Amino acid sequence: MATLLKNHRRYHFDGDLEKALNRVDFFRIFHSMSLRFGFDHFGILQLGNEGDACMLSNRLALHDLPSGLAEEYDKRHRFGDSGVFKSLHTSTIPSVWKAGDPHMGGGGNLLDQLGFEMLMCVPVTGINGARYAVLFLGDGEDIEQQQHFELCYDAVCAFDFFYRLVLSNKAGLGLTPRETEILRWISHGKTASEIALIVSVSEHTVNSHTATILKKLDVVNRTQMVAKAIREQIIQ
Repeated sequence: MATLLKNHRRYHFDGDLEKALNRVDFFRIFHSMSLRFGFDHFGILQLGNEGDACMLSNRLALHDLPSGLAEEYDKRHRFGDSGVFKSLHTSTIPSVWKAGDPHMGGGGNLLDQLGFEMLMCVPVTGINGARYAVLFLGDGEDIEQQQHFELCYDAVCAFDFFYRLVLSNKAGLGLTPRETEILRWISHGKTASEIALIVSVSEHTVNSHTATILKKLDVVNRTQMVAKAIREQIIQ
């Protein structure tokens, strides 16, 4: 299968992809890709279900946006209201968005709210069917058709490697079987004292495991913990 993949792919950075092992490697690949095509930043966005909680910062699997930009956006806006978000849930066609375009929408003008002039969206899919989009943002005026085609193909190829080598190999984001069990009971609405009785440990131990889970999932409360665990398919 590896030979089939290699023989049937055509991209300009095959050496970089073959050597990539972790998030840092793919960060460099996508960052270089965005600059090569005249963009300033990139983001890999997990789409999830259209009705899910729509915080931009929680949906970014990898990005090089300015520090705190996504979090500040979430304080003022709802990503689900943006025309970009709605478009990604109604079509899989790659698209280019410009800040002044009428179809950006008034209250949902993502580009104006983030402070960029142009956005290119490349919908992609993981091998398990999970839907994502590779975003490229910048202040350029437009992108030529040939460059559009080339960037779409490069983004799809890079995402394929990133998904298979990083996103699909999270192994529960490092959670132990006991932590996963406690997380599952939390998702069912059980309190720490109730979980302690169920799994035959002290309430202090449950709280300690919960704190570890929060850290491993990089979230700040139980609600975010459960939402991310479901989104990452750690629990059902």
